[in-house]
Amino acid sequence: MGSPQEEQLRGDPDAQTLRKIWYISQNTSDAVVCQMLPRKGSHAVFSIHLHFVFITKYRKQVITPPILERMHEIFANICIKTNCILIEFSGEQDHVHLLVDYHPDNNISDFTSSLKSASSRVIRKEFKEHIDKFYWKPLFWSSSYYVASSGGAPIDKLKQYIKQQDAPTE
Repeated sequence: MGSPQEEQLRGDPDAQTLRKIWYISQNTSDAVVCQMLPRKGSHAVFSIHLHFVFITKYRKQVITPPILERMHEIFANICIKTNCILIEFSGEQDHVHLLVDYHPDNNISDFTSSLKSASSRVIRKEFKEHIDKFYWKPLFWSSSYYVASSGGAPIDKLKQYIKQQDAPTE
């Protein structure tokens, strides 16, 4: 205990699991360990992994290594505050990828808006001189984004499994 991320987890019913997964993801290069652990809510056990891609406005190549590093911190903190876990993060000069262990209490659209608006606001403030070279309006991200579920069994396997269920017959 002691880090700001861990302090934010106190009092949450799922805090013990989050704390364990956060510790694993921060202290090992084997992200697979934390990706496979299902989590538990008050009425559900879940394992939802979402892959997000955010693109800079006009695909300007504005992201530098220090900006990318700061974004990682921002996204990780937002994930913790929403009971999600940032499993993997990286990017290039004009886009970023996030792999998130997602909590079903959240709305994907609202969660995405939180990630994009908070990161844009902080990055524009902390790297103002650099960002002003690319944008004269207060913006950073394109309004569009990509999100897909990932992990688990392939769709064909799930469809086959569902079809093979022993449906009740009278």
